[in-house]
Amino acid sequence: MPQFAANLSMLFTELPFMERFAAARTAGFEAVEYLFPYALDKSELAKALKANGLKQVLHNLPAGNWDAGDRGMACDPARVDEFRSGVTLGIEYATALGCPQLNCLSGKLPAGVSTDKARATLIANLAFAAEKLKASGLRLLMEPINYFDIPGFFLNRTDQAAAIQDDVGSDNLFIQYDIYHAQRMEGELGNTLKNNLSRIGHIQLADNPGRNEPGTGEINYAWLFKHLDAIGYTGWIGCEYKPKTNTQDGLGWIKELT
Repeated sequence: MPQFAANLSMLFTELPFMERFAAARTAGFEAVEYLFPYALDKSELAKALKANGLKQVLHNLPAGNWDAGDRGMACDPARVDEFRSGVTLGIEYATALGCPQLNCLSGKLPAGVSTDKARATLIANLAFAAEKLKASGLRLLMEPINYFDIPGFFLNRTDQAAAIQDDVGSDNLFIQYDIYHAQRMEGELGNTLKNNLSRIGHIQLADNPGRNEPGTGEINYAWLFKHLDAIGYTGWIGCEYKPKTNTQDGLGWIKELT
């Protein structure tokens, strides 16, 4: 039976952020994830988790100035020091929140930087982060993202991520497999999940087109959830989708498809 975590950056957005924890628990979720905790106080976030009996299963490493268009910086050779400072901050927050893993967004290919240079920078930064996180008892993830939603994003496909994972050579680096992004970039979801299961540390979902809840698009989630059970995936699945109407009215998919 899949375990679903509410992504608070996408769900219950009609509420102030700190009220979304209670809403997630009321809706039946036992775990949450979200993009970034850094604008909020660690102790307040930890209190919200504890008060609502929730586990935090994921947040991202600092990814630069999101509002200005940054989507990570790990492939940018001009921002290595900034990235590495962000690793320290990410560890501080994850430790305070009891969050076992952090996701690294590679970012967009910087203007004037070759693909080879960006890849080498990403590999070095991932190796650095994987080592630092391992020393703190945390796992590092990296996420392929489709280039339709984020043009220029450096890491797009599962096979590309697997090759980078091999070149990093760390036993503490895993793939965050977002079903929505994977469907847009490559399809072949069932075999890709099965063939890369040992590499995958976390899964997220949304349907396509529209990035709405499961059951609203082309992905056969009823089959896919059974497949994940059959191949032995036991981790959390983050619900990182845009509700077609509102979160609560759209949650029927959980009973219908699992």
